[in-house]
Amino acid sequence: MALAAEAKRIAAEFDYSTEEVGKGVKEFIREMDEGLEKQGATMSQIPSYVTAVPNGTEKGIYLAVDLGGTNFRVCSIVLHGNQTFSLTQSKVAVPHALMEAKKAHELFEFLAKQIEIFLKTHHNDKFEAHRRRPSQQQYLDLGFTFSFPVNQLGINKGKLIRWTKGFDIEEAIGQDVCALLQKEIDALNLPVIVAALVNDTVGTLMARSYTSPGKTGTLIGAIFGTGTNGAYVEKLNRVKKMAQIDAELGSAAYDKSTGLMIINTEWGSFDNNLSVLPDTPYDRALDAESVNPGIQMFEKRVSGMFLGEILRRAILALYKHQDENIALFKDTSSADNDTSSLTTVAEDSPLYKQWGIDTSFLSIVEEDASDRLRITKQTLEKDLGVSAPSMEDCVAVKTLVHAIGKRAARLAAVALGAVVLSTNKLQEDDLVDIGVDGSLVEYYPGFEDYIREAFREIPEIGVEGEKKIRIGLAKDGSGLGAALIALTASKAEERGEFSQELVDSLQASSETNASRAKALELHIASRVAAELAALERKEDETLRSLRESLSSELSSSSTTPSKDQSNESRLLDLPSIPAPADAAAREDARQAQSSAKVFEELEKLRKGLSERKKVREMPREVERTREDLVGCLRKNDRRPLDCWREVEAFKAAVAKMEEDFIGRVL
Repeated sequence: MALAAEAKRIAAEFDYSTEEVGKGVKEFIREMDEGLEKQGATMSQIPSYVTAVPNGTEKGIYLAVDLGGTNFRVCSIVLHGNQTFSLTQSKVAVPHALMEAKKAHELFEFLAKQIEIFLKTHHNDKFEAHRRRPSQQQYLDLGFTFSFPVNQLGINKGKLIRWTKGFDIEEAIGQDVCALLQKEIDALNLPVIVAALVNDTVGTLMARSYTSPGKTGTLIGAIFGTGTNGAYVEKLNRVKKMAQIDAELGSAAYDKSTGLMIINTEWGSFDNNLSVLPDTPYDRALDAESVNPGIQMFEKRVSGMFLGEILRRAILALYKHQDENIALFKDTSSADNDTSSLTTVAEDSPLYKQWGIDTSFLSIVEEDASDRLRITKQTLEKDLGVSAPSMEDCVAVKTLVHAIGKRAARLAAVALGAVVLSTNKLQEDDLVDIGVDGSLVEYYPGFEDYIREAFREIPEIGVEGEKKIRIGLAKDGSGLGAALIALTASKAEERGEFSQELVDSLQASSETNASRAKALELHIASRVAAELAALERKEDETLRSLRESLSSELSSSSTTPSKDQSNESRLLDLPSIPAPADAAAREDARQAQSSAKVFEELEKLRKGLSERKKVREMPREVERTREDLVGCLRKNDRRPLDCWREVEAFKAAVAKMEEDFIGRVL
């Protein structure tokens, strides 16, 4: 009984009360806002440059590659447009020599060659068609999941900050990893465009949004596995630091028309100064002996990588307790042990080794409902080298496991609940969708239930708000999610009819709406003038072509003159043709007059074309679509890309005018 009481005392140190949950939510929102305001905040709030989420109707074939460690994965994803997809993939180990190569070219050439092998195996039709006749239509858009620290400068641009996970290629640091891969892809003449640089958490959000039931877009993508992180959909006008980012790193091209920006929170660093996070002796000891003491404090209390280590330290505290009547695994005789044998701990037990307990151990113990905790006993023996643990030992371990796992879930609720409240989605939407991935949320018993319990305790969410929150699994953010981000990037590029410089200057301008509208009208006028100039050039080309064609025919006829053919020299001197004296002369004169008639018609055509150049009034449809476009740009002076439909209508009208004109000329 003494052991059970001590286990409960230690477990109580992991309690995370309703009041503490509320304080955590408020601080989380404060740090979110701070991260949106400025660079260098505790919570990074990194813009992903992805500005839209899928709705499940998207179709097409896209590629995704994932360099997340010692393996490199290549996937092709077929989106069926009904929230389903098909995935084909291959995986290859990255040779250790390339992980420490002298030149970045060596690694990225290897990656490109794996893409080539994949295309030959699974998309040989596109591969061969591109080889025979390169065409933009044959290209496949690719999402590149690159799981190393990068400074992302655009949706398909990011400079490597540092290598981790055993990689060490100094030359690559500071370089754009997308450009490095694209260079090697181009060298192999592959029909592939690196369309997006992908964060796996953003990919989780995209994957969930595509596969989630109904029409509600996903708000949050969250990972609770070995590590933890979240991404969410934010209103673009709330990301105040975009101006600072553009000033420091250069303005990136991205689609501003949606008014949204998916933010990679990097919430593992939430509350590094421990103003609201719970803190126990076991948390402090873990942090002090970690490779990054003082940072990622939220992650060290939530993610699977650390929960096993927290448990190990708590178990050791019980095992090494000075009072042997309380101590764990210390039955001194068979009479004290319900298994009728002594309890011992192996000298090489993982209990003595840092990171010796895996989070899967917690999942097994938490779920154990067997008679006398038989499964827990077996797991202690097998995984930790504890022979003949007593029933009381097993109960004590289970008590600690439950407390540590539940605290992690309630902390996860702080992050998720804060994002839901910060975005005001409970008031704006009937349903809030959250996509989650990772071993904790997928396999840890009751993890979602503990999250929902904490949601109900947050006053701004409550019982009714919790019912509006849907949590669902989102698998393969680095595969399906990366492909969807590539799709989003390519669609945004297709919609962007105005130059990024124009859009940026319009949105950053301090001019009044009236002066900005005048500038827009002048821009449209210049576009119209350019189109008309192009028409004039085509008119001149048509006239020149007719002249050259006739001249060619006349030239060839001069080499074999007959009564059915005219001599070019006579055509060039029409006024001096003498009156015919005989039949042959009359025939020559008739031919000359016929040619003269042709030149006369040609001259009329030239004059007609010249007159047409002087016309100032455009066709009604061109004028109407031009006015619609100018009106739309005036209305959406801060979001000009919203007028892409009007741009298309104007271009179509100009093209029709050109087609009609050429038809009349010919």
